[in-house]
Amino acid sequence: MADLVKEFNDYRSKMNDKLLSDNNLIIKRIFNLDTNAYSEGALDIKTKELLGLVASTVLRCDDCIKYHLETSYKNGITKEEMMEAMGIATLVGGTIVIPHLRRAYEFWEALEENK
Repeated sequence: MADLVKEFNDYRSKMNDKLLSDNNLIIKRIFNLDTNAYSEGALDIKTKELLGLVASTVLRCDDCIKYHLETSYKNGITKEEMMEAMGIATLVGGTIVIPHLRRAYEFWEALEENK
């Protein structure tokens, strides 16, 4: 299961490199805006990552969910905090997000295995 994390990160890194090397100013600005939006501010990084996780779940973006799960994990968010946030995401998003909840839980377990 630990391969889940490696496969995701390898693909994401490879494709991000390709996208950014294409030198599209709009794409570069969007990537930069995304990076800066999750930096420390009035809200701490953990809170912002959980907000990103909930929004990504409600929008049903598996890649985004994986990204925010890993970043949350690296920033010290506990499994209990993650699951509470995912509970809110499921409440807001409805039962249609349950398959994403399942995959998120599986990905979190893979992150824990990679310690």
